[in-house]
Amino acid sequence: MTEKLLQYLWNFKVFKNFDFKDIEGNAIEVINFGKWNTDAGPDFLFATIKTNNLVLSGNIELHVKSSDWIFHNHSKDPNYQNIILHVVFQNDVEIEEFNDRKIPTLELKNFIDENILWKYEKLITEDHFIPCEGIFNINSIPINFHEENILKKLDSKSQELEKNLEQSKNNFEAVLFQSLAYSFGLKVNAFIFRQIAESIDHSIINKIRQNKFQMEALLFGISGWLDSPQDEQMEIWKREFDFVKVKYQISDINFRPKFLRLRPPNFPTVRLSQLADLYYQHQNLFSKIILIKNTDELLNVFKNVQASEYWNNHFNFGKISTINQPKTLSPDFIELIILNTVLPLKYTYHKYHNEEIADEIIEFYKNLSPEKNSIIDSWKKLGIKMNHSMETQSLIYHFKSCCEEKNCLQCSIGLRLLKDPTNRGAS
Repeated sequence: MTEKLLQYLWNFKVFKNFDFKDIEGNAIEVINFGKWNTDAGPDFLFATIKTNNLVLSGNIELHVKSSDWIFHNHSKDPNYQNIILHVVFQNDVEIEEFNDRKIPTLELKNFIDENILWKYEKLITEDHFIPCEGIFNINSIPINFHEENILKKLDSKSQELEKNLEQSKNNFEAVLFQSLAYSFGLKVNAFIFRQIAESIDHSIINKIRQNKFQMEALLFGISGWLDSPQDEQMEIWKREFDFVKVKYQISDINFRPKFLRLRPPNFPTVRLSQLADLYYQHQNLFSKIILIKNTDELLNVFKNVQASEYWNNHFNFGKISTINQPKTLSPDFIELIILNTVLPLKYTYHKYHNEEIADEIIEFYKNLSPEKNSIIDSWKKLGIKMNHSMETQSLIYHFKSCCEEKNCLQCSIGLRLLKDPTNRGAS
């Protein structure tokens, strides 16, 4: 038993029965279990109980053992003066001040199903893909589970974007460019690409985006790749970069994106060229994606984006490749950009003045393909079928926010598994 679990059981009222009596045998009727307090102070606020024909309103404190009241030094803390009930798993010592203040103590040891304790022990100790793997079943997934996860993910992402908007003086175009750069960088170069985007005043991007070579030259130059040209095309990019650098007073900064552990199509050279082409093709990119309400139209924004002709037979500067073909964005990569960048920004932009935006965004998720990765493969092994990206995005978010951190007590699946008396897990 942990105090966190005890609070959880009290909050969700997971007990064998509610014929509560204090340690002296007096009946206790809990009229209101109180509001779970996640900040400092008593565990549950605004509670109401009835005992000895008296109705008491105030706060409730929970401990694994009654002696924890002493160890936690609550007696001298003014935040604990309005306690009406001390709830413990085990009453190991008598608290004299409770006798003086006539505060009842409720011992819960005999009101909690031992199967719940056994299941919780398995959740926090066993090493599986998800903590509840040994007792998991598909029926434990609540209705609207995926929609709720998507909205939580969007709200979390929206908070990040709002911080970025504050830093950029509410410039959605600049935040879109930074977010797209992050996505184009993938895991290896995401932060570096974002730093590159943030280092450029977005007014410069707006001024040179009609010149694709200048856009490429700026991104390549800031990356530190044009110092020693190795062929004629690099010479052209270097001249363009030197011109832009002087004209717009760009400081000397080299970010040096990484090539290690990347497949050649994902090399930063190719991805930055594609990012430049995206902004060259769509002069009003933010306005365009914000207004789009059709998934096919959104996909078409990225459909014809490709790296410049130089990269048809190159993956790195000065090194001709035996592979000669246009470096376009793959369908999977396009959907990744939409899922991780476009939809969260659309949600953030519209959420304060479009009450239906959540439903619209969820429809976008439902019209995009299910993702393929190791997390999704592991969910599939548990018997879960996924038909679209709303389900895969939901399960990825749930794994990272709950399962990976073993936040089983904050998990709607965990609640069902713990409460289900028929689920005793695998033998």
